[in-house]
Parts: sequence; structure tokens; C-alpha cells
Amino acid sequence: MDKKIFNSNFLTSLFVLLISFVLVFVVLFNHSQNQLLDELSNEAGYISYAVENEGVQYINNFKGDDKRITLVAADGTVLVDTSADERELDNHADRQEIKEAILNGSGTSTRFSDTMMKRTVYYAVRLSDGSVLRVSATQDSVFVLLLSLVYPLSIIIIVALVLSLIISHRVSKSIIKPINELDLDNPAGNESYEELTPLLKKISAQKRTIDKQIKAARQRQEEFRLITENMSEGLLVTDANANVLSYNKAALHLLEIDNIKNGGSVLLFNRTKGFRELVEKVLSGNRAEKEISHDSNIYNLIANPVYEGEKVIGAVIVIIDITESVHREQLRREFTSNVSHELKTPLTSISGFAEMMKSGGTPDDTVVDFSGSIYDEAQRLITLVTDIIKISELDENPSIFEKQNVDLYALSQNVIKSLKPLADKHNISLNLTGDTAYVLGTPKIVDEMIYNLCDNAIKYNKENGNVDIIITATDNKINLTVRDTGIGIPMSEQSRVFERFYRVDKSHSKQLGGTGLGLAIVKHAAAYTGAEINLESMENVGTSVTVSFDKID
Repeated sequence: MDKKIFNSNFLTSLFVLLISFVLVFVVLFNHSQNQLLDELSNEAGYISYAVENEGVQYINNFKGDDKRITLVAADGTVLVDTSADERELDNHADRQEIKEAILNGSGTSTRFSDTMMKRTVYYAVRLSDGSVLRVSATQDSVFVLLLSLVYPLSIIIIVALVLSLIISHRVSKSIIKPINELDLDNPAGNESYEELTPLLKKISAQKRTIDKQIKAARQRQEEFRLITENMSEGLLVTDANANVLSYNKAALHLLEIDNIKNGGSVLLFNRTKGFRELVEKVLSGNRAEKEISHDSNIYNLIANPVYEGEKVIGAVIVIIDITESVHREQLRREFTSNVSHELKTPLTSISGFAEMMKSGGTPDDTVVDFSGSIYDEAQRLITLVTDIIKISELDENPSIFEKQNVDLYALSQNVIKSLKPLADKHNISLNLTGDTAYVLGTPKIVDEMIYNLCDNAIKYNKENGNVDIIITATDNKINLTVRDTGIGIPMSEQSRVFERFYRVDKSHSKQLGGTGLGLAIVKHAAAYTGAEINLESMENVGTSVTVSFDKID
């Protein structure tokens, strides 16, 4: 814009300068011509007066003068001429100034000489005897005058051009300065040209509209960001070439990626065949869903194409971590299988003994043995079903148990009384140390926890061993430790002993009547109570299980 204004000003100044020069030259030329005519008229007046009073010989006084004086008779014959021999001159009766003077008393004319590049101005006045006195003077033509002025005109034009350049530059800067200084962030607050007021008002209105739209867009973007960032599911948005456009933190976490570079290919995140097939299918315009494994995790990927009209312009991929649900389903199947197996074994034994007794002919002492075996297997079934019910209650609806302050020391004393016969049977000593300590829980659940820990400590102990129940307190915790001097647990098995139906020594567990659910019940009871479990064990030395409860404020 500055350049346009500069060019316009400069060209305008140049044009005005040229027009002004032409007009001034024409005015001055005409003025000089008129001035020359006035001079010729004055000279003709006093010469004609002198000729009529002093005679024709007065004209001879002007020979050699720069002006030419000619006396012409009424018939056009040249009587006297100061610049030429009158005898050699043609008749002047047809000359315009002569004819006008004879008719009107005076006359003028101008004639050009192409060879001399001159113009001659004539003024004629009629005398009283009818003759005509003519005075003439020669002027340079316009072209000659212009040639004579080339040097000064060149200097004037150069100076004018320089001045025009400087003035045009300053004018253009002064014009554009208020425009450049406009505060477009606050269009209505500008003090500029009045002509710009409508434009500034329109810009101000448009700015308010744009600001509202930007604010709304940012708000929607922030809402989208908050939603996606707080999603537990991973989100990936790609273009039609599988390049990443957007993602959330969950996607990085689930795929275990440190950083995603926008514009990079999504195929770099997972190079498995399944992931590649999913991306190819969704970008071809079809919805796709696939399970993939990454390290030890399992993900369900749901991909939907994004259309613009009928053209696929990208895809949205949702990543859902289904590791836990798959693991739970696996545990459920294992639990069902284990329950079926655990129930089938005693039922098969009972059915076999009953079938032999049913056939008759069984000796009485054998019937007694069979009855004892049936009773043992039935007790085993009852114990198993009871434990399954207990763990199901903790799994499905633990809220039916109301929490209250529970004295660990008193519950431990009751557990010792219940298990003393079993301990005495194996010559195992039960010892309780500590003092009254209250925790927040359900008496039934905490009792089951202590009972199962002590029951296991007795079953897997050695002959003449010890089981110690120790209750201690720290600043924030109440700790219940059950320690035995039994067979211990191998290090490789310690992470699995709290799984349902898991037994370190299955044959030994069956002999002892274990169901494999004792420590699983302890784990679920601790989770419901908000306690933490810590297990320490060494083979052939013993096992120590500590349950840490939060201290009641």
C-alpha cells in the first residue's frame, strides 16, 4: 500500500509539474507576443506621427535598427524599407496587415519562417494620405525557445523530480502511518481517518464474532481434551495415510510408549500383524475390532473410519485394556474346573463305598470302615462347600457385614480354643502374645481370617512345632502375625499361595483335608477390611504371615 501511494503521489506530482510547465510556457509566450505587439503599436504610432510631420526621410533614421519599418503606398507599392531595397520588394497590397490597415486603420499579422525557425510580428497603421506605415519585429519560434531552455529546464526538472520523490515519500509515509499504527485488537478505540471509521466498525464487529467463535472452539477443545485425558481407554486419531493426528495419555500408557510424534505412522506403535490388519481394514472404510497382545497385557482395539462425504479421511482407534477381565475369566474357568474336580473326588468315593454296601454281603467291620470313609468324605464336602460360600460372600456382597470395632486379642483367644484339639493332636503349641487391640472390621470376617491363618499354620507344621500369634502396634498400624515352624513355602510358589485352590504340596494337602481356599479367604477378607498382607517363608524353617490393619483414630 505504501508503494502504491508513493507511486500515485509521484506520478501525480510529475504530471502536475509537466502541465504547469506547459501552461506557464504558453502564458509567458503569449504574454511576450502581446507585449511585442504593444511595443510595435506604440512605435508605429509615434513614427507615423513623425512621418506626417517631418516627412518620409524620418524613417531613414531607423535603418540598422532591430525593428523593420516599411512605408507602403495605398496601391501596395513599397515606398521605403529600413531593411531592404524597396525597389526589389514585391507589391504588398495582398499582405494581411496592409489590407486590415487600409480597411480598419490598423492591422496585425504573424508569419513564420521554416528555414530560419523564426516568427515575424507585423503591425500596420494607415496614414492620412492613405499610405500604410508598417513596423515589424522578429521572434524566435517556440521550438527554438525550448531548445534554448533545455539546460535550465533540465536542472529545474531534475530538482523537481528529486523534490517530488522526497515529498511523495514523506507524504506516503505520513498517509500510511496512521493505518500502520491501527490497533486491530481494539478497532473501535483507534483515532484515524474518518473514512476508515466504517471499516474499523466492521472489523470490530467481525473481531467480536471471531473472538466468540475462538472462545467456543477452545472451550470445546478443552472439554474434548479433559474427556480424552481422563479416559481409561486409549484414543488414537489418524489421517487417511495412517499418520497420527491426536492421542491421549492412556494410549501412551497402554502401548507403553514414551512419546508419540504427530505426523508419524501409527503402525510404528505396534508391529504385530493383527494391528496392521486392523489399521488397513479401517482405512479401507470398514469398522474393525481385534484383540492383540502386548508383553503380558491383552488389548481390545475398536477402530472406526472417519468420512468426509464418501471419502475416508482418517480413523479413530480406541484401545481397551482387557487384561484383567481376561484374567478374571480365566480364573473363573479355573475355579469352575477346580470346584468340579474337588466336588467330584469325594462324591466318587462316597458313591463307590455306597455301591459296595448296597450290593450286600459286606462284613460288618468293613461296613463300619466304609461308613467312616463316607463320613470323612462328606465332612470334606461340607468343608469345601462352606469355604466356597464364604469366599463367594466376600466376592459378591461383602456389604451385608456391618463394620465395627473388633478386638484382635479376644478373637485370637477364641480361635486358639477352637483349634486346640487339632493342635494337640499334632503336639503343636499355640501361643498368643500382645495386648488388647481394636481394629475396624467385621467380627465374622476377621475371625475367619485369623482362623484360616492358624489352621494352615497347624496343618503345615512339623510334629512338636509351635504356632505364635503376635499382636503389635505402631504409630499408624495394628499388626497381627501368625508364625509357624512348619515346612515352609518355596520362593517360587510364594506369589501364588493366595490363589483359589492352589496348593504347594497337593498330596499332603489332601491328607490334611485342605481345600486350597484358606489363604484365598484370608486375601479377600483382608481386602474387605482394608488390611495389607505380608508373607515371609523359608523351606523347612517356617512361615510368617502379617496382616496390617489401620489404627482406629
